[in-house]
Amino acid sequence: MKLQKATLFALIAVLDLAADPQAQPSALEIAERHGISAHHLAKVLRTLGRAGIVDAVRGVGGGYRFIGNPKRLTLMDIIALFEPPRAAPPAARPGTGAGEALLRVLNEIDEHAAATFRSITLSTMLKLMRAPVRT
Repeated sequence: MKLQKATLFALIAVLDLAADPQAQPSALEIAERHGISAHHLAKVLRTLGRAGIVDAVRGVGGGYRFIGNPKRLTLMDIIALFEPPRAAPPAARPGTGAGEALLRVLNEIDEHAAATFRSITLSTMLKLMRAPVRT
């Protein structure tokens, strides 16, 4: 499953904000921290705001803050805001044994990826982010 740039930016922004719910960084601060486009991120943050995941804080010292529930919000909840429903990938030659078998495998891979994204909450991701990296 390949995710669009907006989806990746959304996941990064939500994880950044959820990691410190008291902070109110601007879109520019988040973008600079992660080396991504501030302009594109601002559009993504508006979508996340309409979904009730983040809130825009206006005025001096304003920015964005996480308002979702990290124990209930899954990666798929965020992904679904930005990814269109997936069409089945085209087979090499529809109707042929090889093409149909390949199509079944590709569909199964997408189903497994979606199930995994549905099973991982932001709370779990935050624990992973805080865990020491093993080498």
